Amino acid sequence: MKTIKNATFIKSVSDFKGYQSSKLPEIIIVGRSNVGKSSIINMLANNKKLAKVSATQGKTKLANFFMFNNEFVLVDLPGYGYAEAGKSEQNRWRDMINGYFTCKNNLKMSILLVDVRHTPTEQDIQMLEYFVVNNIPVTVVATKFDKIKKSEKMQKITSIANTFNMGKDNVFLTSSETGFGKQELIDRIYQFVGEK
Repeated sequence: MKTIKNATFIKSVSDFKGYQSSKLPEIIIVGRSNVGKSSIINMLANNKKLAKVSATQGKTKLANFFMFNNEFVLVDLPGYGYAEAGKSEQNRWRDMINGYFTCKNNLKMSILLVDVRHTPTEQDIQMLEYFVVNNIPVTVVATKFDKIKKSEKMQKITSIANTFNMGKDNVFLTSSETGFGKQELIDRIYQFVGEK
């Protein structure tokens, strides 16, 4: 069983012009604003202060890089879909996300976060379709499992799976509050970055 022994912040970037990735495998995390990306990163790292958690939607405007176990780099891209962001700001976020995918990188897998309490949005669907069309392995992770009743579990998973037109086994449930699903997600990541 693989564990995360250390995780450190590397850098933040505002765009990917001239970007060169390290030789290490990269995993990206994407999702709507306020879906819990920072909380998931902190859960994986066993460090509640590694990634800054904001109560304000649309706060993260930079791409943040984190080193895990000196074996892979996790790239936290800005959240999309913040309704109150201006058009120019939404375009800037879109350009940044597109910038990562078009630059030279060592991307091995993408993690698409959705809030388990809500049906995935059209933007979530478009994000998933982008990964599929471009042959980028994607793992769908439903966050905030602790916010729903256990009796709702199957209904919520089924709703997410049906919306994405995928099998229920492809939806990973997590809770950054309780650590639920942490080991399963770590194991999933190492399926793509490899054991060392």
